[in-house]
Amino acid sequence: MKEYCYIVAGHCFSVYVSADEGITEELAHYAPFAADPATAPRRVFRLNVVSPEELPTPSSLTEEFQQDDDGSQIRLCRTADGTSWFEFSLWGQLAGQMLAGVGFTEAVLAPKTYAGFALGNALMTMFALSTASLQTALFHAAVVEDAGRGYLFLGKSGTGKSTHARLWMKHIPGTQLVNDDNPVVRVLPDGSVRVYGSPWSGKTPCYRNVDYPVGGFVQLSQAPYNAIKRLKGISSYAALVPSISGKRWDRTMADGLHETENALASTVPVWHLECLPDEAAARLCHENVSRV
Repeated sequence: MKEYCYIVAGHCFSVYVSADEGITEELAHYAPFAADPATAPRRVFRLNVVSPEELPTPSSLTEEFQQDDDGSQIRLCRTADGTSWFEFSLWGQLAGQMLAGVGFTEAVLAPKTYAGFALGNALMTMFALSTASLQTALFHAAVVEDAGRGYLFLGKSGTGKSTHARLWMKHIPGTQLVNDDNPVVRVLPDGSVRVYGSPWSGKTPCYRNVDYPVGGFVQLSQAPYNAIKRLKGISSYAALVPSISGKRWDRTMADGLHETENALASTVPVWHLECLPDEAAARLCHENVSRV
């Protein structure tokens, strides 16, 4: 098998692919994050990509979690020996299956249909789970850079995260898109907080290997008016939690996520923007968050 090595937000991982798997083209947008396997640092996880017949199906599965997000489905089950079985589906069609070991340092993926979708979901899942205790959070958010700082727009699917990012880029001179769906945020040893581009960016192809100090988190909600307020205490913590990926029913992982979320909420300004999808909303948001 050939090894492909990548570094995202300072964390290194490897993908091993057989020459006959025909999936290497799906790794094209990971190129900005590529690293030399011979000199790369310790891997947080390894993913082996195999053919469906090479992946053993566990005899006993206990379902732990199901998620359906705009036609994208993830099913997670626990096996009898404590490993994790994932099924990734798109519009009801099974795209791939993955068996992940205890600790999420190694996994085996068998793509079926939609190989790129299966691979992307497998790598995002393994990244989020293997780094949860490393002061790292994979966010479901759109993030832009303005004046050297990154601003993350949070909210449920359909609330206008991508739209608000585009409004900033259109009406706030110098604004750039960092990532449109899955940026990574880290709390560094010195207590500073940075946001990183990633190889996962939803429907918008934005795969930038860049990072910036976080200037603020903005929770969005649709409204027939534009209004913004800064959140404090538990409200700021609660605004962050739904946007961070993780296996929260696992005690160790939940503790790691809580530590990260608490550090973020107490260090970085968090705002709630009720808004219309218009220029005035972008300007109101920018005027407030950029002053802190």
